[in-house]
Amino acid sequence: QVQLLESGGGLVQAGGSLRLSCAASGFTFSTYGMAWFRQAPGKEREFVATIGAITTFTYFADSVKGRFTISRDNAKNTVNLQMNSLKPEDTAIYFCAATSQTPLGSMRPRDYNYWGQGTQVTVSS
Repeated sequence: QVQLLESGGGLVQAGGSLRLSCAASGFTFSTYGMAWFRQAPGKEREFVATIGAITTFTYFADSVKGRFTISRDNAKNTVNLQMNSLKPEDTAIYFCAATSQTPLGSMRPRDYNYWGQGTQVTVSS
């Protein structure tokens, strides 16, 4: 059974940091591109960051570039999102996603086979 389990969300003040983790199981993690998306209340789900399956290719949304980093550990089947210099507009539910269609990762939600349930990130001003 495929499972993506996010953790690490919470409440933080503006300027602070959080590290999200996603533990994957039930599929061959090392062959999947991974990504983080987020969804704020009343808004559509938006791309945050993606990382390739084996390569270290990464790509970020302009809104988080320079503040967020994404990494993966194929031995532990985990993908992480380090979020620094957080802003109130980063408040959202953050979702982990996995794609077999584009091993280099993708910005498009429709490319992703599997999704986690999400973890809430709240940044206070």
